[in-house]
Amino acid sequence: MAEERCRITEVECKSLLNKSGLADYAVNCYAGCEHGCHYCYARFVTRFSHPGEPWGSFIDVKVNAPGVLAREVKRKKVGRVFISSVCDGWQPVEANYRLTRQCLEILLSHGFPVSILTKNALAQRDLDLLKSKDSVELGATITTLDENLSRLFEPGSSLPEERLALLQEAKSRGIETYVFLGPLLPYLSDSEASILTMLKAVKEVGADYFYVDRLNLRFGVWKALLSLLQERFPHLTEDYRHILFNASASDAYSQRLASIVNRLAAKEGLDTKLKLCL
Repeated sequence: MAEERCRITEVECKSLLNKSGLADYAVNCYAGCEHGCHYCYARFVTRFSHPGEPWGSFIDVKVNAPGVLAREVKRKKVGRVFISSVCDGWQPVEANYRLTRQCLEILLSHGFPVSILTKNALAQRDLDLLKSKDSVELGATITTLDENLSRLFEPGSSLPEERLALLQEAKSRGIETYVFLGPLLPYLSDSEASILTMLKAVKEVGADYFYVDRLNLRFGVWKALLSLLQERFPHLTEDYRHILFNASASDAYSQRLASIVNRLAAKEGLDTKLKLCL
C-alpha cells in the first residue's frame, strides 16, 4: 500500500488558509502525498522542505491544522477555498487523522465556498458535510480509465472507477460535481478511443462541467516520467522527449489534442461543459 512507502512525520504549521492562484485560498493539511503520481506538479515542494526526496516517499501531517484554521477564518475575508493544491486532502493518511474533514467543517460553518479536487474515494466519507450546500463543488481527477495504467502512473490513488462512483454518489446527493480529465498521457491515454471513453464516463456520472489538460513539464516531472518510461515503455521515451522539449512539436500536439477533444465533446453533447486547459 502507498502508506507503507511513506515516512509520516507530525508537524505544526503557522498558517493554513493561504492565498492561491487556483481560488482565493488553498488549504493543505498535509505536505507531500501518498498517491505518488509520476506526473504531479506538486513535487516542487521538495525544493524547499524535502530536497532530493522522491515524491510519494514522505508526508508531513499538520496536526494543528484545524486549530490554526479556526483562528484564521475569524480574521480573513470570506473567499473560495481550494482543497487541496499541493497534496490530496483525502490521501490514505486522512482516514486516521481526519484533518481535512475537520477543516472542511470549519470552512463551511463560516460561510467559505469550497472547491474540492481529489483522486481518492475516501472523500465519500465526507459527503454528508457537502449535501445541500450551494457553495461547494466536488471534482475528481481522471487520467485514464485503464486500471493498469492508473496503477503505474498514480500508484497510491483510488482506481478510476472508484473515483467515478464517488462523483455519481455526490451527484445523487445534490452536490455540484466536475471532472478533471488529465493529464492525458501521450500515446497511452490520448487516443480518440480513449478520450471518447472518458467523455462518455463524464456524461454518465452527470458532471456539471469538466476540464481537459495535457501532460506538461513541471519541476521534477520529467525525471519521474523518464524512469517509468524506461522501465515500462522504453519505445515511447523519445516520443515523450520530443513532445515535451521541442516547442513546435509541443504546440502541434496541443492543437491536435484540442481539435480531437472539441470534436468528440460536441459529438457527445458535452461541448458547453468543456473547459480546455490546452
